[in-house]
Amino acid sequence: MLWESEHPAVAARPTPAPASAMKLQDKQSERDHRELRIDKVGVRGLRFPIQIRDKAHSVQNTVATIGLYVDLPKEFKGTHMSRFIEVLNAHGNMVHVENIPDILYAMQRKLHSETAHLEMEFPFFLEKKAPVTGMVGVMDYTARFVATACGPEIDFVLVVIAGVTTLCPCSKAISRYGAHNQRGHVTVQLRSEQTIWIEDVIALVEDSASSELFSLLKRQDEKAVTERAYENPVFVEDLVRNVALRLNAHPDVTWYKVEAENFESIHNHNAYACIEKG
Repeated sequence: MLWESEHPAVAARPTPAPASAMKLQDKQSERDHRELRIDKVGVRGLRFPIQIRDKAHSVQNTVATIGLYVDLPKEFKGTHMSRFIEVLNAHGNMVHVENIPDILYAMQRKLHSETAHLEMEFPFFLEKKAPVTGMVGVMDYTARFVATACGPEIDFVLVVIAGVTTLCPCSKAISRYGAHNQRGHVTVQLRSEQTIWIEDVIALVEDSASSELFSLLKRQDEKAVTERAYENPVFVEDLVRNVALRLNAHPDVTWYKVEAENFESIHNHNAYACIEKG
């Protein structure tokens, strides 16, 4: 009687090679014959916990939605998507303006590319006191970092989206009672010579509107906010011009684009305006 290991059929089986010894085909590095360069290829919609510097507490924990991209020369079929995640993980979860170039340069090296792009959008939180009672509530804003490395050169754009209240000057002028108002969003994109705090951009936007927004208001506060808006009516055109004037006065801002969109309360459409420093 033969043991199972001595059975001829069993003994004839080849011993499989260990997984570590198997050579896996690298399809991405194969030659592509269509002769078309790709401008941006990478990963998008990646959610990642990060820490952002802020003025009040030095560090704020939040969650970012991230896009990482490089250019792909016409010779190559594809890029190695896992390498983007490797680069991001290697830099930890502390993200600030100063270490973004390191991430971009690491992407260039890791993926053998001339250009690298990083887009990072995240909620940014501020504690705000109500104007009369001083009660504290938390407000959320949206911030975005958009950065590109082309060779050694870095281009960085800070984007801040803040909500505001606007009251219509025309409605106030022609109405016997009150005036219509609405919430709006202001989007500021800017380049600067020195780092500009997100909080400072938010304050600049809120100072340009009829009134800022709050998460917590008691009756006394609501009265103050309503009256302040009534005393400071602004069209959407006024809003972008007010923001632009404040940015023009900032010594470090070199370029900006300001967009405002009012979610109209008595129309079935929104009002929009845009101004850009060329």
